[in-house]
Amino acid sequence: MRKNIVAGNWKMNNDLKATKTLVKQIKKSLKKTKLKNTRVIIAPTFTNLPSAVKRCKKSKIEVAAQNMHQATSGAFTGEISAEMLKSVGVKTVILGHSERRAYFGETDALLAEKVNAALAHKLEVIFCFGEELADRKANKEEAVVESQIKNALFHLEADAFKKIVLAYEPVWAIGTGETASPEQAQDMHAFIRKTLADKYGNGVADSVSILYGGSVKPANASEIFGKPDVDGGLIGGAALKAEDFHAIITAF
Repeated sequence: MRKNIVAGNWKMNNDLKATKTLVKQIKKSLKKTKLKNTRVIIAPTFTNLPSAVKRCKKSKIEVAAQNMHQATSGAFTGEISAEMLKSVGVKTVILGHSERRAYFGETDALLAEKVNAALAHKLEVIFCFGEELADRKANKEEAVVESQIKNALFHLEADAFKKIVLAYEPVWAIGTGETASPEQAQDMHAFIRKTLADKYGNGVADSVSILYGGSVKPANASEIFGKPDVDGGLIGGAALKAEDFHAIITAF
């Protein structure tokens, strides 16, 4: 049975003090919460990963990184490698977020390299993809999503998908207050699962968790998560408030 996952992407928010406070609040909120087949993940900034990992030990919270470089080491000023993440206790990394694609020019080819590097170092990957508003208006959303998945992931063997979580994020619904309807989310998630099944078979397709990332809030989480092919969310702004994040986690 595939896992439900609620992952909080903190982006470039929270200094060390704020990170400690938010981790403490989330831990407290989850202490008496029974998680039914649900993983909880937070992704603080690079500088606060060691502190978050330390504070989340023996808790219900896992810690992920927001990005990594594809090289093992070298003259890549300001970058972080998979080994560096592992050395501080991180086991999961987010790759392909729309902001990395838009602001830092990350291409499908580059992301394929990053995925390879992460898997080679036994890191789990939360792989993000999704269409922009122009694609949706032109009815090209399925073609765009299929292309992003195939270009970055379909060189992999089926067994690799044991370490991959997919995160569909319609770019037009990130940080805009706009949200795909639960029906739109389900339709795309079903299409994604079929795309996997066509390449790797139903066994792989049915085992991969597919998250929705696009302005998930306490008010809409239950309806979105209630769809059969939606296995959780990659949460942005709402993950920065312990009360809201807890409400989303318990929406299952």
